[in-house]
Order: sequence, then structure tokens, then C-alpha cells
Amino acid sequence: MTGLAHQVEEWLLREALGQPSVRDVFETLCLRLAGIGIPIARARLNWPTLHPLFRAEMVRWDRGTGPAAVEYFHHQDQNSEAWQQSPLAFMLEAGIPILRRRLSGPGKVVDFPLLKDLAEKGLTDYIAFKTAFVEAELVADSRIAGIFVIWGTDRESGFTDEDIDVLQQIQQTFALVCKSIIQAQITGNIVETYLGQKAGRSVMNGKIRLGDGTTTRALVWYSDMRDSTRLTARLKSDDFLGLLNAYFECAARPAIEAGGEVLAFIGDAVLVIFPVNEETDLSALAEKVVSAAQRSFAMRQETNERHRAAGKGEIAFGIGLHLGEVVFGNIGVPERLAFTVIGSTVTEVERIEKLTKRVRPNILATAEVAGLLPEAWRTIGIHSLAGVEDPMELFTPIACAQDGIAVAAQ
Repeated sequence: MTGLAHQVEEWLLREALGQPSVRDVFETLCLRLAGIGIPIARARLNWPTLHPLFRAEMVRWDRGTGPAAVEYFHHQDQNSEAWQQSPLAFMLEAGIPILRRRLSGPGKVVDFPLLKDLAEKGLTDYIAFKTAFVEAELVADSRIAGIFVIWGTDRESGFTDEDIDVLQQIQQTFALVCKSIIQAQITGNIVETYLGQKAGRSVMNGKIRLGDGTTTRALVWYSDMRDSTRLTARLKSDDFLGLLNAYFECAARPAIEAGGEVLAFIGDAVLVIFPVNEETDLSALAEKVVSAAQRSFAMRQETNERHRAAGKGEIAFGIGLHLGEVVFGNIGVPERLAFTVIGSTVTEVERIEKLTKRVRPNILATAEVAGLLPEAWRTIGIHSLAGVEDPMELFTPIACAQDGIAVAAQ
């Protein structure tokens, strides 16, 4: 079977030169191994990742149940009982690269809850391989870069020595393929987490030089937290950080869910854009943005009620909305860049939001935004904005006056 295993390795190396998904490669690998006579009934591929929501990912494949599926494990699951009692946690703790257990017959050993469950489902043999990508000392905590590959069979006699030789032979090559795919995926996660999806993709596509950028039209959402200087002085740093993140959840989450992209958290302010083009349904966009802004203040009210009950600080903020051209690209110095939007539209929306500190409505928009959905807005008159030459007529959602969400002075 060595020649067939070599063919599998050659296929894996060809895959590494393309842009496959881990899921697709693993599923095809399972099918190829079954094709050369290795009786795979169950297979799992696990790896730790670097993602704000997930600590690890897994591809699961079960013979005869359809395509392989990807599962995600949240950070809070790290200390779960299921993980602590798993064979993989034991391998990490013990520092061993291979763990095999017979699940039936005279040599049966089911010393983990998972193995008992697999034995009851008819599996007869279980083997797990761990391949590290770097030395453990170079990785913080237990987040060891690498992969776990787990194979199970329901053949009565289990895996043969030849089967295991083949699985060991392909492990390093498969790990190499996974490393190239996973590291590219993690790079994408990091870039999009810190820059946003649109900016992240632009950078990944080569816009990484000072001055790289484009002019585009966008609806811009700007929000700023109230009394942050006073709160910083009054609260402990951890308490203020918690309050700040609660504010960002209120001020940014509805905008993200409406299709906006957070370009920057500027101290205690948030800048979101909704890019538009010839195909954009502007009325539908305006309706989503109005609903999102109202949802922001409904979330603020819910958050403040919880904070009052817990004796925590309350949050207050305003939202400014504007529509116009923005320059979307790199600013800074060649060695240290920021990918953001600049231009008069951005300057004006910031000034509009600041006006919510002096006038009663705390959602304000320009005529360009209000004109997309006239029936949803009412004028609050013409106002001068600091640093803006011409006064501007501003509008607030009619629904704000009806439901009281956003008319209280702040």
C-alpha cells in the first residue's frame, strides 16, 4: 500500500499549491483513503485558531452521512467538562503525539467518555495524531499551533499495522497542507477583525502602500460616547473598559447587522460606512439604517436598565448620518499605515454628531440621507457646524418623537 499512500501524498502537495478549503481537502482525503482500502468510518480534524469569537475549529466526516461539516468552538468552551475529559486534552497535557485505543475485543480500552460513546456506536478502533507547527514555547498558553487528526473504524479487527503506517506516512504531508491553508485563514481573520471586511480585503488584495485608495460614495454613520473623560476619572480601568465595550455593542452592533462596516474605533467613537453604487437600493438602505439607529438606542435603554440594577455606570451617545463621497484608503507613514475613510463627508458627519450634545434629538442626519426616505424624517432646522463653512439643514427620525427612544437631552 506504500505506492498508493505516495499517490495520496502527491495529491496533497498539489492541493497545497491551490486555494482549497480545509473542509474540502479533508473530505477528499477521507474518500481517497477509503478508496485505497483503509476502512475509515469516522474522521475528525481539529486545530486551534486565532479569531475573536472562536478558539478552535473542527471538520467532521462520517461515512455515509453526506458532506463533511465544519464546527466552531467558542472561547468560553475551553474549560468545559467535555473538553477536559477528551482524549485531545489528555494528549496536550501529556505532550504525546499519538494516542490509540482498541474499542472492542481483548485489548479494549475505553478510558475517556468519548471512547465509551464511540464503542457503543460500533467503532472498534481509534487513533489520534498531533502535529505541531511551532515549538510550544513560542505560543502563548495552550494555543499550540498545529492539527489533530483522528481516525476511527468499525471493521471488526480494527486498523491493521499497514493501515496505521499509511496514516502516519501521510500525516506530515497533510499537516503541511493544513498549515498553509490555516495560516492564510488566520491572517484573513486578523486583518478583517482589525480593519473590517472591505478594508481587510483591499489590503489583502495588495493595497498596502501609503496613498493607495479610491474615492467612493457611502452613507457614513458616526457615534461618540458622552462624558467619557468624567467616566475615565471616576471608574476603575476594568470597569470603564467594560462600559466602553457595552457602548460599542449598542452603537455598532445594529449598524453591522444592517450591512455597515466598522472602519475604526476612534477612542470612544465609532465610524461605520455603508458603501453605495449604481445598483444600491437607496430607499431600502435608508430604511435599514433608520431602524438600526433606533435599535441602537433601544439597546442603550436595555443596557442602562441592567447597569442601574447592578450599580454600574450608564452609557449615553449620539449618532450622526451623512451621505457623500469619501476617500477610502491608506494614510500614515510608509512603515505604519491606517486604512480608513477621509474627506469632507467624514468631517461633517462628526460635527453633526457633536451637535446632538446641544440639541434634543440624538439621531441627526443630513438632507442627503433624509431625502432617501422623506416620510421617515422631520426637520429640526438649519444649523451651523463647527469648522463647516455653510450651515446645513438637519433631520431626525419621526419615530423618535413618537416612541421617545431618542429625544431625551443627553
